[in-house]
Amino acid sequence: MEDLTGYPSILDGRVKTLHPKIFGGILARREESHLAQLEQYDIPPIDLVIVDLYPFEETVRSTNEESTIIEKIDVGGISLIRAAAKNFGDVVIVASQEEYEAFQQLLTTKGANSDIEDRKYFATRAFRVTSHYDKNIYDYFNKDGKDISLKISMHDSTPLRYGENPHQQAIYFGEENASLEKLSGKELSFNNLVDVDAAVQLMYEFHNEAPTFAILKHTNACGIATRPDILDAWKSALAADPVSAFGGVLISNSTIDAATAKEINEIFYEVLIAPSFKDDAIKILTSKKNRILLKLNHYPHTRLQVKTLLDGFIVQDIDKMTEGEANLRTVTKRAPTSAEIDDLLFANKCVKHLKSNGIAIVKNAQLIGMGCGQTSRVDALKQAITKAQNFGFTLEGAAMASEAFFPFPDCVEIGHEAGITAVIHPGGSVKDQESIDYCDTVDMAMVMTGFRHFKH
Repeated sequence: MEDLTGYPSILDGRVKTLHPKIFGGILARREESHLAQLEQYDIPPIDLVIVDLYPFEETVRSTNEESTIIEKIDVGGISLIRAAAKNFGDVVIVASQEEYEAFQQLLTTKGANSDIEDRKYFATRAFRVTSHYDKNIYDYFNKDGKDISLKISMHDSTPLRYGENPHQQAIYFGEENASLEKLSGKELSFNNLVDVDAAVQLMYEFHNEAPTFAILKHTNACGIATRPDILDAWKSALAADPVSAFGGVLISNSTIDAATAKEINEIFYEVLIAPSFKDDAIKILTSKKNRILLKLNHYPHTRLQVKTLLDGFIVQDIDKMTEGEANLRTVTKRAPTSAEIDDLLFANKCVKHLKSNGIAIVKNAQLIGMGCGQTSRVDALKQAITKAQNFGFTLEGAAMASEAFFPFPDCVEIGHEAGITAVIHPGGSVKDQESIDYCDTVDMAMVMTGFRHFKH
């Protein structure tokens, strides 16, 4: 580079390629006037540009040191890509290692030659690289979420087959492959994407736990279980509601092996998500071509939730609060046992991801009953109890979670009559004491967290 420009790399490497002898050679059109100027200023034409940008995204993931991150904002590399892509009429741009295979194929088939369609293809891929790179820089600087004006426009867009229903059109704005890699199956639909997002958000609550499996239907979990191995976790999750599991979205926090894959393959499902799959498991699961298999490379970094309404939209932080034992305040005479605490925390994670009004009933790290989307908390509890009983579960010794406070003692009364012995909820009702007093009369344990988890 120094031999060509006559200048060394300066400013600690910040300026290396930014020079007319580089950019002139790239941007010059191969026409008489431009070629004459190249000859006049002793600038050689450049027909091929290969760039590997500084690893900004990877650096953000690996460190919080701002000075280190800032130095990984590539200036010259991005400029080289944009210049070469702009002049695709005469220049080939290979903008990332992901394009090496396509470039190798071009060399193999055409040698040192390329046509305009080849160059336009590589230019298109190049601008995809630069837009993704710039978006990651924007997201880093906008990590507090204060500037939302560009978030949609800076995403890639993918037309979907249709929206929530066939008469609705839909487009996905974002990078579908940023955190998930599709291994097989049909294209993800609007409803698939909504359910996949709900599944990933739910499983994040359990990503550091023992093997856990969850089954979701219309964004609500109908089965969740944690067990010593993933096959048992699958069987226990399915047992919670095998009827609702039909056509559901499945997610695991652990590797899917062949034994588990064989069991899963017995039911009809839409999507299966896991951090990894054994080769023999993939062979089993891809035998039915339309079922979607997704590898979860990492949990999404999204910090904001956006909803359209009226003539605008509303934005909020994603609910990242996950209560631990330190957040529990025992308010009854009897404190929960250690086993009850485990189930209370498990149930609280489950109910956080159910549509309000929601109730989750858990026993031995297994969701055995759930009620969601009800207009009263009593109806949600009755739904949860009925579902548990319909699938053969006894509620004796079970734990119950509510995503919001109990305005009256009716829910703890109904829960006690069903066999529930421990309750978790945020608290905050003016009539909290009535529920506490009832629990004390029947030796139930109640804890409050102070954090509500409404989900509309």
